[in-house]
Parts: sequence; structure tokens; C-alpha cells
Amino acid sequence: MTATPTPDATRPAADSGAGQLRELIAGNLLTARERTRLLTDAVDDADLVRQHSPLMSPLVWDLAHIANQEELWLLRAVGGREPMHPEIDPLYDAFEHPRAERPVLPLLPPAEARAYAHEVRGRVLDVLGSAAFTGSRLVTGGFAFGMVAQHEQQHDETMLATHQLRRGAAALSAPPPGPPPADALHLPAEVEVPAGPFTMGTSDEPWALDNERPAHPLAVPSFYIDTTPVTNSAYQAFIADGGYADQRWWTAGGWAHRQRAGLEAPLFWRREGPGWVRRRFGVTEPVPPAEPVMHVCFHEAQAYARWAGRRLPTEAEWEKAARYDPATGRSRRFPWGDEDPTPDRANLGQHHLQPAAAGSYPAGAAPSGARQLIGDVWEWTSGDFLPYPGFAAWPYREYSEVFFGGGYKVLRGGSFAVGPVACRGTFRNWDYPIRRQIFAGFRTARDGACDGTAPSTAVAGR
Repeated sequence: MTATPTPDATRPAADSGAGQLRELIAGNLLTARERTRLLTDAVDDADLVRQHSPLMSPLVWDLAHIANQEELWLLRAVGGREPMHPEIDPLYDAFEHPRAERPVLPLLPPAEARAYAHEVRGRVLDVLGSAAFTGSRLVTGGFAFGMVAQHEQQHDETMLATHQLRRGAAALSAPPPGPPPADALHLPAEVEVPAGPFTMGTSDEPWALDNERPAHPLAVPSFYIDTTPVTNSAYQAFIADGGYADQRWWTAGGWAHRQRAGLEAPLFWRREGPGWVRRRFGVTEPVPPAEPVMHVCFHEAQAYARWAGRRLPTEAEWEKAARYDPATGRSRRFPWGDEDPTPDRANLGQHHLQPAAAGSYPAGAAPSGARQLIGDVWEWTSGDFLPYPGFAAWPYREYSEVFFGGGYKVLRGGSFAVGPVACRGTFRNWDYPIRRQIFAGFRTARDGACDGTAPSTAVAGR
């Protein structure tokens, strides 16, 4: 089974009328649902109800949870409809039941979960057909519909991670990304981002979530950041140099976790003869040297950066590198500008089931010259997940506010598994620093030179 198309747009235009907005919303809801069907129809019912890892829910839970959230927000909150099955609400409350407990709940079986999702969607399209998109903040600009589309795509990414953890024959397929451009091997290892203020976050992106808001000016000292994410070959050099066995490169907490978890290489890697192979969606294959490294936790990323004599970028540095345009002094929606993602700009939407080679997508480059800041792999930053100045939880506290604090690290940029509607230059993801099943890699940074030192001209990817 192959990946699904993406809609032409991921947010309403400033001057879009109600008809255009309905078409945009319907396209995003349809794209998300096609992907949900792909992920759940690819396996049999036994696989749908099985828990493939204690870190993940059974796929059938995600399916019904998607439908339940759609009912809660679009039928009840927006449409004013009566609950369809209020007795199941607690089963699909993510805060009431941890993932490890969900397999023992009296969940809807696959056929009933599919029927529920189908019925909810039919009623939602009726609500959409008569929506005014004015008055309530929840419907202005179609926010609630955009939030639900993003929610489904986020769970699609979670289900794709479950597929990666699943044992057995391959159930998904997609064409590989195209070859990198001719200049990929000759890119500088790093690019410079000059000192100065930029606007971080957003106040005018209609479907932006609360933790992306509000826009606020922030002064950032000059810094250098990798032109591309760190590659598998570069990471293999870290392994070969004894990086996992050398405590110098690890923080105290990172070293303790490395020992406790027995970390020796990225998740899904193993040695075979003189080289490395990996398991990717049911297929065992040689580790591609030019791809961004993936399935590493924050501690591994940080240890590599220290070994390389560098560090992870701060969240503000990452966003400035991705969004700031020195020619205009403004922050763009995406590295390439304000236009929506296209297949020549970023690897998104599960069109491929792997990252593209480092240096790909020159059309998606930022003004700084950095590439692949959107798509391919989530990128760990050094930042804790904290609110911006002036943050206000909306439309519910449990989306962001309850996660703020030092327990979660921020990831930026999305991955090949992210739907375009759930990815933009301001989008913030977060997870525990020990997580490796997510599609995460990283790039490194260093402080700007105060002594006139020129940036490195070595080949990108190190």
C-alpha cells in the first residue's frame, strides 16, 4: 500500500471566502482520512487490536480516538449535536488511560471503530457545509476544523511509528525519494546566521496551535548551524570512535540512561558483517550512508554533538535559521517563503517511507542556505518545552500547558511522516529525551565567531 496525496493548501488565505475555506478544510480532512485508512487497512484485525509496543496504543485505539475527538470538537462543540456514544468517551481519553493500559480496555472492535469513524465524518461534512466561520473564536478561520485535521495527521504519524515497531512482513510500501542534487556533495558543512532580533512564533497563522503563540521579538547572537541534518555515515564515525563507550561525551543523565538502556547504536540498527543494517517497516536493508540519521534520542544527539566539538541548536536558533529572511527582516512561514509545501521543497506526508539524502530539496532551502529544515526527520533542539511570553492555553489546557517544564525536549521541522497541515516553521513538537521510536534526527550548531574565524567549508553532513 502506498502513500497518499497532499492538498494544495494547508491554511486559509487571508481573503478566502467561506466556499474556498470549506474546500480547503474538506481537502485536508479527506487527505488525513485517506492516510488513516491506508494505515489501518494495511493489516488484519489481529494486528489492529494487538499492542506492538508498550510505548504505543493498539492501532484500533488510534482509529476510534481520531473519530471521538472529531465528534467532540466538530459535532458537539461546533455543531451543537448530541453525543453519539457518550459511554465510550472515557475509553478514548488519552489522559485517562496510559498507552500501556489501553489493550485491556473494552475498545470498539475494528469493524465498529471503522463504522463510528465513517458516521462521524459524514455528520462533520454536514456541519462543514453550513458553517459560517464567524462569531466564535473556535470557528473563525475554520480553526476547529484545522485543529482536527492536524490531530488526525499527528495520530497517523503515531500509527506509522507503530508500523515501524510492528514485527512481521512489510505491510506498507512507497517509492524512495529521488537522488540528491548534484551539488549535495559540495555544500559547506555549516551556514552562518547573523546576530540580531527576529520574530519567533506566530499571531496570525489561523490554524496555529496555542504553544506557537504569540509572536514575539527575540534577539539571538550569531551562530553557525549544519547545512543539513547529521547523516548516517557521520553518526557511524561517532560509533566507530567509541562514542557510546566514552563517558566524556554524555551528560550525567544521558550516561545513566545509556547504561540503563544498553544503547549502542540508533534504534533498529544492528551489525551485520563489517557494516550496519537496519529494519525499516518490515524490510532489513543496509543503512544508507547519505540519509539523515534517525531513531536517536536526545541524549544520543547531544553526545554526538559534544564528540564533534559542537552542540545542539537552541529552539530559537533553529527557528531563526528556518524562518528569518535578512533581506526583508521578517520571519517566513517556511524556510522557502510563505507558500505551502510542495514535493520539490520538502519530504512530507508519507509520500516516502524514509528521509531523503542529505542535501536534497534545494528549492526548500532557507535564506541562510540550510536545507531540509522542514520534513525528512524531526530535529532535537536543546530547549525544554516551555511557554512563550504571553502564552494563553486555548482551546484546552491539555494540548500544551500540562506538558510545560523540564521533562520534555523540543523537536522542530517535522519528518517524512508528518502531514503538511501539521508542519510549519513555527510548529513545536515535544517528547521525553529518551524517546527513540519517533522519526527524529538532529543537526548541530556552534556559537558565532567573535574573533573573525571563518565558517567551515568542509562538506556538509560531516
